[in-house]
Amino acid sequence: MTEFLTDHGVIVAVVAGLLAVAYGVLTTSQLLALSPGNAEMQRISAAVQEGARAYLNRQYTTIGAVGVVLFVALIFVQDISVAIGFLVGGVLSGAAGYIGMNVSVRSNARVAEAARGGVSPALGVAFRGGAITGLLVVGLALIGVAAYYGILTSFFDQSPKEAVDALIGLGFGGSLISVFARLGGGIFTKAADVGADLVGKVEAGIPEDDPRNPAVIADNVGDNVGDCAGMAADLFETYAVTAVAVMLLGVLTFNEATAVALYPLVLGGVAIVASIIGTFAVRTTTGNVERALYQGLIVSGVIAAAAFYPITSWMMGDLSFKSAEGAVSTPGVGALYLCAIVGIGVTALLFLLTDFYTSTRFRPVRRTAEASQTGHATNIISGLAQGMQATALPALVLVLGILASWKLAGGGVQGIYGIGVAVMGQLSLTGLIVALDAFGPITDNAGGIAEMADMPEEVRNVTDPLDAVGNTTKAVTKGYAIGSAVLAAVVLFAGFKAELAAEDVKVEFPVDNPAVLMGLLIGGMMVTLFAALSMEAVGRAGGAVVEEVRRQFREKPGIMEGTDQPDYATCVDIVTKSAQREMIIPSLIPIAVTTIVGVISVEALGGLLIGVIIVGFFFAVMMTAGGGAWDNAKKLIEDGAFGGKGSEAHAASVTGDTVGDPFKDTAGPAINPMIKVANIVAILIIPIIS
Repeated sequence: MTEFLTDHGVIVAVVAGLLAVAYGVLTTSQLLALSPGNAEMQRISAAVQEGARAYLNRQYTTIGAVGVVLFVALIFVQDISVAIGFLVGGVLSGAAGYIGMNVSVRSNARVAEAARGGVSPALGVAFRGGAITGLLVVGLALIGVAAYYGILTSFFDQSPKEAVDALIGLGFGGSLISVFARLGGGIFTKAADVGADLVGKVEAGIPEDDPRNPAVIADNVGDNVGDCAGMAADLFETYAVTAVAVMLLGVLTFNEATAVALYPLVLGGVAIVASIIGTFAVRTTTGNVERALYQGLIVSGVIAAAAFYPITSWMMGDLSFKSAEGAVSTPGVGALYLCAIVGIGVTALLFLLTDFYTSTRFRPVRRTAEASQTGHATNIISGLAQGMQATALPALVLVLGILASWKLAGGGVQGIYGIGVAVMGQLSLTGLIVALDAFGPITDNAGGIAEMADMPEEVRNVTDPLDAVGNTTKAVTKGYAIGSAVLAAVVLFAGFKAELAAEDVKVEFPVDNPAVLMGLLIGGMMVTLFAALSMEAVGRAGGAVVEEVRRQFREKPGIMEGTDQPDYATCVDIVTKSAQREMIIPSLIPIAVTTIVGVISVEALGGLLIGVIIVGFFFAVMMTAGGGAWDNAKKLIEDGAFGGKGSEAHAASVTGDTVGDPFKDTAGPAINPMIKVANIVAILIIPIIS
């Protein structure tokens, strides 16, 4: 078995990836065979589909222009194989997001129609819609990495080290798509949401998904291009980049280059099979939606954990450490296996902590809702405080995860490899994590369609609880994405140092070195500037939507009376153009600043990467958790707490939610790929700075 996996590990990984794609194709055909509802439901769903396609087509055209420039640059900075890898990563990442979005916008009406039969059938349709996206993300990522590695080593006679270097380009392609998709989609969705809420809920006093609101279709489109396509691109990139980073560390650390290069790919293949099995465990007979979703995740995690040990034993049982000093003890099979289990444990803890800080069941959200009784300012203060507090325990979890995996693997360079194995363990659940995230916009849109199509009250009584669970799953999946991004960045930074050493560049990064300290400050500045520009972009675009909705209400009084139709297309066009225009400069920050600093000073570049990782983690957690607390505090009040809808507390909670929207759905999530882009760019520019 050892020889089989070492000789055919690429085939194992590609076959597993193809299984994921086959699952996606088969489930899509089953989903599309379901009834999309009556003519009005289909009309609304078609409008959302049209807006989402138009936005993503324009977004990918913009990214393509930037990508062409970077493709040509990589040919000269690196070589053609790296540039082709960049192209492969970008195309696959874009495909994962685009296909996932298309499935999501077709699932919404089918979920609303299935809700006529109760919670269980509606849950089944919504989850399967999300699972298609999730399995496609991991399947395409694994196929891309494994197939390109196999082609380079088998047909172009490249060594494992040369092939892995080319895969860094693939990771960069995925990262570029991710940062643009996260940021552009986030600007779109939150500008539409802010405009719809401020005029619709606060000024006009109409429900969230009322068809009289001209921004309601743009809001529904945004849910898909931001949460569905954005998260898909984000975790595609995290998955591919982490696999490549672990492969890089392996070939630089151990003599058995082929085995250590293929090990993370085989782990990923096994995890895909576990994820497919886990999807069949998502079912409920009691109506407990959250439990049904999480039991699928647990089943997948248990199967993956059980399968990791024999894989580790077969492939990593006889390692020898690269050292000029002679024999050095290497991590044993048990140690590496426990590192993978540590990664799964970190995921579980991040889920629990994010749920605690963002769910209506617990004190942090209830405290923010309670603070709304005394006004808008106290709501804002409480939400900010909860977001800041939410950074402490996740930071400690990551610290303990890093310490445990580093120690288990023996410390030193091989200890860093242990951290990489832990991140691969964490990413073994990516397929179902993306499924849980995509479940959110699907159920949100289903509720919107039920409202706009004036479906019976019992349908909303099904879609509303599904939507509430979807809000929770979106929040916890963001916590997972942040944690995996930070650990992946740690591994990438180690890869950066190892690549410098391989180029005979002897450099350390002590804090008392002025160049390193300057780099630390610049890295922190990059994160704060990136977040600020993202927030401003939402404010400007949201303001334009507010003015447009006000104009339509003013010039067409028949809209409120139901005798005139609102112009949905204009609002969609406003946020589409704004998102495309506003996403360019922030997205280029991690590329341009990292390159400039690297050319000036390698020591400063090392400091910059550390600064981006540390400040990026705290900002991302604070913004996503704080935004989630504001959002669910509003929902808690709308469910009747602290005065309910129409109360002063409700008005204050809407303000908090409006502030929190760009926190949790634009700037916060976009920081994840921004961290990794900076680290990947640092590795790619080594030839011009060493």
